[in-house]
Amino acid sequence: MVDKEDDNAPTPSQHFADAAPKGSVIFISAPPGFKNAVWGGLMSARAKTLKVQGVVVDGRIRDLAEHRGMQIPVFAQGHSILSQGAFLRPSEIGVPATMSTCPVVVHPGDIIVGDLDGVVCIPRDQLEKVVVYCQKHTTIDNHCMEDILQGATVQDTFKKRRGV
Repeated sequence: MVDKEDDNAPTPSQHFADAAPKGSVIFISAPPGFKNAVWGGLMSARAKTLKVQGVVVDGRIRDLAEHRGMQIPVFAQGHSILSQGAFLRPSEIGVPATMSTCPVVVHPGDIIVGDLDGVVCIPRDQLEKVVVYCQKHTTIDNHCMEDILQGATVQDTFKKRRGV
């Protein structure tokens, strides 16, 4: 996304919701400081027909009830009733994009995983390493939970299981 008045940025030949590959996760980066939504219910309807797995917006969305009703996972920094077209316009599709809140660059083909706690982006070449790390630490936390539920203190459990 770029400022609507930016005449120098490229313009895609198709709508970005139509360009999503089947089974993909759509990532949209809006410039910081804009208060309008860049994704809405109509776009989620199109994404659902394309069998998109989810949408991550570095910016704002609208039509929350529609996304939930369609049961398509949509993650965003916030929401707004203002539409995209009033302030922003799409620019490039399928290119690396830097998150506005941190120096993470999302590349086409990266693995994006989200749940109620948030969203992470995993570079495809790091996936195996991340899976091993997650399995190890999930096992540790499961043991911590067992110990705590059996009456151990958090401090003792972390020292025993996490080494801290």
